[in-house]
Amino acid sequence: MGRRARRRRKEAGDGAPSPSSAATAYPAADGSILTLRDELTGSTLRKLEALEARPAASAEDRWQRRVELLFERLAVRWEISDLPLEGQKELLGRYRMASVEERRRVREALAQHLRARYPDIEV
Repeated sequence: MGRRARRRRKEAGDGAPSPSSAATAYPAADGSILTLRDELTGSTLRKLEALEARPAASAEDRWQRRVELLFERLAVRWEISDLPLEGQKELLGRYRMASVEERRRVREALAQHLRARYPDIEV
């Protein structure tokens, strides 16, 4: 992908999903809504496999990176206190500064989402 294509994609919405992308919303008790993309790409599946093959990383490091990678690839929108976050940078930044409780809810939504669509992939 060239510089022009990256610039066009960025100007079109910073990697926001196209309207035709299928996604599922997961509301939480606190009113926040996490919307996750329904499909994983082949490259994402390969990256998940590669994470498991890193012998130098501790199990905790691999687990944290795995959850973050899944969130990064699946999250389309996260509405917190009626403030919608849709850009990939915004979403990942907000996840990284999320509280322990918010991260737990995200992991639960990811697990539920993957069980329904990719039962062989665990969070």
